[in-house]
This record gives sequence, C-alpha cells and structure tokens, in this order.
Amino acid sequence: MVDPAPGPGWRAALAFLTPFGGAATPDPRAVAWFPAVGAAIGTTLGLLWWGAAKEWGPLVVAVLVVGADLGLTGMLHFDGLLDSADGLLAHLDRERRLEVMATPGVGAFAVAVGATVLLARWAAFASLRPAPLLLAGLWCASRTLMAAVMWALPYARQGPTGLVRAFLGRPPVLAVALGGAAAVVLAGLWRPLVGPAAVVAGVTAGSLVAWQAHRKLGGYTGDILGAAGVVAETVGLIVASARW
Repeated sequence: MVDPAPGPGWRAALAFLTPFGGAATPDPRAVAWFPAVGAAIGTTLGLLWWGAAKEWGPLVVAVLVVGADLGLTGMLHFDGLLDSADGLLAHLDRERRLEVMATPGVGAFAVAVGATVLLARWAAFASLRPAPLLLAGLWCASRTLMAAVMWALPYARQGPTGLVRAFLGRPPVLAVALGGAAAVVLAGLWRPLVGPAAVVAGVTAGSLVAWQAHRKLGGYTGDILGAAGVVAETVGLIVASARW
C-alpha cells in the first residue's frame, strides 16, 4: 500500500535517480520530483567543481567532476546509456534488442559510445570555468526530459519487468512544464543566451534518443531514460563550451 503522505514522492525520486533515498516505496507521483532531484544533483556537482578548481588545474578537476557525477548517480544512467547503445545501434529485431538491453554484459557499441561520452564530458568540463548554475540547469533539464518521455511514450516491455514499471503512470504535465522552465532559467542565470541554448540543444539530442527508442522498441525502458538524460547533459555541456 502506497503511503499517501507527500514525503515518499521525493524520496522515491531520489532512490530511483541516485543510490540515495533509502528504501522508498516506488510511486508514480515521484516522477513530478525528477526535475528537482536533477537540479539538486547538478548544483552539488557545480559546487564541487567550483571548490576543486581552487586546488587543481582544469584537467584534473574535469576528471573529478565526471567521476563525482558517476558516483552521485550510482552509474545508473551511464549503465542505461551503455545498454541502450547495444540495443539501439545493433542490427536486431525488436525482441532481440530488448533482450540485449536486459543482459548485464556490454558490447562494442556500448564501449565506443561510453568512451566517447566520458571523453566529451571531460573535455567540456576542462574547457569551461566552474558554473554551478549551468549544471543545475542542464541536470534539471535531463531529469525533466525523463519525465516527459514517460508522459509521451508507452513502456516498451511487457509484464512486470523493469524497475521503471513501478513508476508507470502519467506524470503531471505541470511538473514537466515547470521543470523545463526552471532548467532554462537556471542556465540563463549563468549566461543569458548560451545557457538556454545549451539546455535546448541537450533536450533536443536526448529527445532523439527517445525517438529512436520509440521507432525501434515501440516505447521507452529505464535504460532509455538514462541514455536520454546522459546524452542531453553531454550535448548541453558541449554546446556551452563552444567559443561563443
């Protein structure tokens, strides 16, 4: 029985998106908290970035921030990226794609995509000055995108499999809209034009991942949510680090 109190909502969101949150009961209402949890993760990383830059050079700091992000998320989203790469990029039928994505091992597509994304994130952090507001905006946008995908697309798997199934339900449109607006505002406080452009570019790239999943799988899975979020953050960082 789901606790009707509002507390489990944010705790369940935190438990789903990070290794923290304890043994919170999965609850569809938690999806409304995704943007806030994303903003909190981004702010934490941004403050770490800012503090570390006082002690080390940009190359070392970039490694620390990339590693801290993997730690704060328990590598859950990065694992989703790897599984999605093997499932979406290989020439397979729909059922085989889903089977590959559920397998613990990684293939050549996962290795190539994972290495490219980590290198891109490291290079972007090394090219930028510490920007907590930018990370708060981009990480808020990536989790808002996850909620939007759950609203827009059907769940691809049949039966009671997958952790994300416990969160199934229509996320409130208002929460998605507010999350998107908050992401743009936060990034815009960093740089009024570049920040929002990075958010829009990132969300567009992440949406393309979801679109490919809909085309090849018939919907989304938990891995697809993670992949879309990581791609959104990475493309946003790359755009933000351009020579504007």
